[in-house]
Amino acid sequence: MDVIALIGVLALVYMSFTISASAGLGGSLVMVPALVLFLGSKEGVALAALFLASNNVMKIIAYRRTLPFRAAARVVVLIVLGAALGSTLLVRAPTTAVTVGVITMFAFSVIAERFEITPLRNGFAPVLAFGSGASSGFSGTSGPLKGVAIRNLDLDRRHFVGAASLASFAGDATKTAIFAEAELLGRSSVLLALAAVPLMALGTWTGSALNERAGEQTFAILFWTVMTGYTVRLGILLA
Repeated sequence: MDVIALIGVLALVYMSFTISASAGLGGSLVMVPALVLFLGSKEGVALAALFLASNNVMKIIAYRRTLPFRAAARVVVLIVLGAALGSTLLVRAPTTAVTVGVITMFAFSVIAERFEITPLRNGFAPVLAFGSGASSGFSGTSGPLKGVAIRNLDLDRRHFVGAASLASFAGDATKTAIFAEAELLGRSSVLLALAAVPLMALGTWTGSALNERAGEQTFAILFWTVMTGYTVRLGILLA
């Protein structure tokens, strides 16, 4: 990776972590396609998992007073199981079928959310959580499914970001371990992640400050903007 590419990646790291710390999700929306462009699909997804796992440690520290361990426990477990499956199958499985499934499930979830079909949404939440982990393992993207699954917990914005940070760390750490075992992550990946630590910290602080100032209505707009961005990117992948 040349100097210009390195600067570009580090700038995107800051942007990704600012988005992630403010909305709870969305970091992979910018990071994954950029890293895939620079490094290739498998290596890009693997390095993104390492970056995002590191960033979620900082988010957990930033939101340490609003971490809903009990409320988020089932979602976290299902995401870990899905992430283990998805990342294990990364090398062999085509991403197109997974992308179609993600878009279909997200559309279904938006309908349930929009028309307040609470029993339907509640019953579908475990599938969304598991599916988010699996799709993240395949393509590095889990936001739409994970976001709606966590939103189903009916938390305020600070506890929502806390729950998202716990779930994201668990899933990304699982993927990182599997990718490292498959030798998709090496010494250079770790060194690059260490070099990005100050930007991770700055982005997390910036995003947390934005979240603190936002009202619930503003946060809801930000949340659905991020979710829409995920869906558009998934649609582009299918094109």
